[in-house]
Amino acid sequence: MSELTTSLIARNNVLNTPYAMSELESHLALGGVQFEGETVFAKAQVAKILDITERTIDNYIASYGDELSKNGYRILKGKHLKNIKLCYVGEMNFADISKAPSLAIFSFRTVLNLAMLVTESERAKFIRSKMLDIVIDVIAQKAGGNTKYINQRDENYLMSAYIEESHRRLFTDALRDCLQMGNHKYAVYTDKIYQAIFRENAKEYKQILKLNSQDKVRDTMYVEVLTAVASFENGLATLLKQKSEKLGRKVLPDELDKMIEEAENNPFLQPFILDARVKMSSRDLCFRDALHHKLEQYIQAVPQVDFEKFLGEKSRSLEEQLSDPEMLNVFKRLKDR
Repeated sequence: MSELTTSLIARNNVLNTPYAMSELESHLALGGVQFEGETVFAKAQVAKILDITERTIDNYIASYGDELSKNGYRILKGKHLKNIKLCYVGEMNFADISKAPSLAIFSFRTVLNLAMLVTESERAKFIRSKMLDIVIDVIAQKAGGNTKYINQRDENYLMSAYIEESHRRLFTDALRDCLQMGNHKYAVYTDKIYQAIFRENAKEYKQILKLNSQDKVRDTMYVEVLTAVASFENGLATLLKQKSEKLGRKVLPDELDKMIEEAENNPFLQPFILDARVKMSSRDLCFRDALHHKLEQYIQAVPQVDFEKFLGEKSRSLEEQLSDPEMLNVFKRLKDR
């Protein structure tokens, strides 16, 4: 709860959830008047809703003016002021509003924004709690009841998973043929690739996402993460074979470790690694309520396009995608190549 009052990213993740906004407006029933196609509130109304003084609101505007303005706070003058005064006839103390040379207006988003900022009010705290409950319910409902595999609702997931699996086989074959190490090498070097990309081994990743022992880690990864893993595996497989051939023997573990270190810092791979870290840390915090502590510095607000990607009309469960004849034909063509 306190995170909303201290984290701009957390506040933006709530406000960027388009499918929750209508639910929030309906369930919270804060009132307001209709003006230019949206619900708006005067400062006195907001003060009453949040059980704070208008002076307190002014203090928050002084401290968070840019954030509140981006979410709908504005000052009306001229023609717009004249039009909104007509909306407030019979509302509140219309005599005061009718004489005002300007009027501060708060959109519904701005009121929610303020509710997530205000620390002096139990009423604001209650609204924050209701907001979080509604947003979590909407995301879970849109994701089919469980966000564990929300990554698979991306329309590009199946293709990325197929490509990644192909590169995975190339990498494991290279480990088998070119690395001087026992059979535990597959798990060891899978973890080292994970640590190079997102700084966690498979066990840590499973704990953060609360996965079962039967759950496969890669089944829960986003397309961008799978792409980074596939790029890493494909490059290492090639380098392993080349190194082994050049040396005329199998590569030693410390030699492969150095190759992984060099790959992590390779300028051709770094954009993929950075994108994977940002997407994993940001989306998991927003959609799965899972915090990757080692990636905290990469967390950003999830853009609205991601809500559309995983929860919108184009997003489909894996079962729905697999039943699509067009998708099946694509995979058949790939298999036949």
